[in-house]
Formats: sequence, C-alpha cells, structure tokens
Amino acid sequence: MTTTKSDKTSADLETVRSEIDRLDDRIQSLISERARLAFRVRESKGEFTQAVEYYRPEREAQVLRRVIERNQGPLTDAEMTRLFREIMSACLAQQEPMNIAYLGPEGTFTQQAVNRHFGHSVRALSHPSIDNVFEQVQAAEADFGVVPVENSSQGIVSHTLDMFLTSELKICGEIELRVHQNLLTHATSLGQIERVYSHAQSLSQCRAWIRAHLPEAELIPVSSNAEAARRVRNAPESAAIAGRSAAEIYALPVLFSNIEDRQDNTTRFLVIGRHLLAPSGRDKTTLLLAGHEGPGLLYHLLAPLQKQGINMTRIESRPSSLGKWAYVFFIDIEGHAEDSDVAPALRELEQSAKLFRVLGSYPRAVLPDEDKAPEDERS
Repeated sequence: MTTTKSDKTSADLETVRSEIDRLDDRIQSLISERARLAFRVRESKGEFTQAVEYYRPEREAQVLRRVIERNQGPLTDAEMTRLFREIMSACLAQQEPMNIAYLGPEGTFTQQAVNRHFGHSVRALSHPSIDNVFEQVQAAEADFGVVPVENSSQGIVSHTLDMFLTSELKICGEIELRVHQNLLTHATSLGQIERVYSHAQSLSQCRAWIRAHLPEAELIPVSSNAEAARRVRNAPESAAIAGRSAAEIYALPVLFSNIEDRQDNTTRFLVIGRHLLAPSGRDKTTLLLAGHEGPGLLYHLLAPLQKQGINMTRIESRPSSLGKWAYVFFIDIEGHAEDSDVAPALRELEQSAKLFRVLGSYPRAVLPDEDKAPEDERS
C-alpha cells in the first residue's frame, strides 16, 4: 500500500502533538513544584503570615529580568514576562491573595496596570479617588495601591504627587503602560455619533483624531473612561473613548482602534505601600526636597547629586505648605538609596536641604512596552 503525502503529513502532526502533550505534562509538573517551594517560603515565615509579609517586589523584578535575558523567542519578551508574572502571582496567592487598591472604576487603565504588575491572582479593589487609594493602604485595608502619576503626552498627575506631602506611604514600584485609546459605540458609522464621552486626559490624547473625524460632536469629560463606557452602552448616538477592557466589560463594539494621536502614548503608574524595599540591582529613587531660599536654590540643592555622578531622570515642582510662593521638588534619580554612590549624596542632601524625604527606592519598570498596533487598525 502506497503512503500518500497526506498520510505522512498526518503522521508528522501526530508526532508533534504527542511532543506538545509531553511538554505540557512536564510544564504543569514544574509549575506545581514551584508552587510547593513558594508555599515552603511562606511556612518559614510563620503559620499565619499574610502574603504581603513575604512578597518581595525586588525579587520578582530580578526574576523577570532573567526571563528577558534568557528569552530566545519565538515568544516576545512581553509575552514571556506576562506568563511568568501570572505564575508568580498564582504561587503567591495559594491561600489568601493580596488586596490591591486602585483608582477605578473597573475597566480603567489603572486596573490594567494592576494586572500588569501583580498578575490576576490578587484581589483588585476599585476606589473612586486617589485619596481613597492612599487611605486604604495607610489603614492596611489594602496591601498596596496603584495610582497614575504621569502621561508621556499630557504630563504629571499633580494630585498624586500632592498626596505625598501629607502621607507617610512609600513608593514600592512603577508600571509603564502603553495606552491605546479606542472609539466604543453601538453606532455603525461616524455620522451617527453626536456626543463623545471620556476622561479629559483621554480626550486630549485623541484631540487631532477627533478634530479630523468627529469635528461636530459634543465632547463631554467624565470622571473615568469606564464611566464613559457605562454612559454609552444604551445610547447608540454616543461614543466613548476608552480601552479594550472597558469595551469588554460594558459590551461595546470597537468602531475604531488606537485613535491616540501619539503611538508611543504611555502612562506611568506608582505602586504605593507602607515600607521601603531592598535593592533589586536596577532601581530608581524618588526624593521630596525643598531648599533654603536664596540665589541658586536649585543649583545648590542638586549639587550633591552632580558631585557623586548620580543621574537625575525627572524633576517636578509643586506648591508647598512651607510658606507663600514656596515650592517643593519631586526628583527621580537612578539607583537605590542604599547604593554605595547614592547613599553619600543623600546624606549630604539631607544635611543641606530644608526638607528631605526618600519617598521610595524601587525596581525600575521591567515589562517591555506592548508592540505597536498595525497602522491599518487606525483608520
């Protein structure tokens, strides 16, 4: 009997599928072994230890960096780190998941940032304001909080920075999330849309697209993109600008994808907690400073950083309660407060500054940006 090409192809496929099944068995066995080891770590800390007490953000950052270093494809770094993040998240939450407060409601980009950083095996708690997130973490009702702090095109979220003027909470991490905006609506054409709802920042991020495609539509700012989607779900003459998670939650079709004016549109979020972290090897430190009034205030304030060769990556000024027309400075520098080159600079800063606080030393964002969407999705 002659073997046909089709028979040979089928046999080859069966061989490949058998190999995949064998690997699946091995992968599952290794994940189970990892979970057992993670549980042993928890047991070593005590019988009633909560997950937050043995959660080590700096350790997770190191693991994810090694994942990227080892990765040889065909999966991208983003896909591979996402898989490992979920494995670590599930292992950590074997008995009781951590509580993570975030600026809600459900379906916002901040919720996406929670899942990006902590995985899906946490209890995500939605709160209506940045103040509420800080309050929940301070009161230990939440283990950590996630709040937005800046957007690459719209700048700083001043209210988040201002909260650190009175709060004792620390920065325990940062998340960079590529933000893709979408037009969600039950309308089947742009001509049917009379109103567009979205958060004010999202409307600004899509200003040129709106001007080109919906010049006559009424633009209505609301408290969040998720709230915009909620309003639009029963209003076919309206549209919302929001992320795909909001489209899924509120069952809204995506009429146009990726309508943000800048394709590198990225929002940075802070993870807030109650304790400072140990070094991870690739860290960032955020300082809250104020100098003594006089000529060259900022120059003299920052001199210790220049002296030690410390790179400053960001500086923001905000009004302070120290006096009329007085300002404080929020400064990001490379390195951890305990690093051999950073520590002397901070000691000198503390001696010379009018106000000095280390808001946090934490791992720099690990996960790579998402791939850009194809241009043909943006018409």
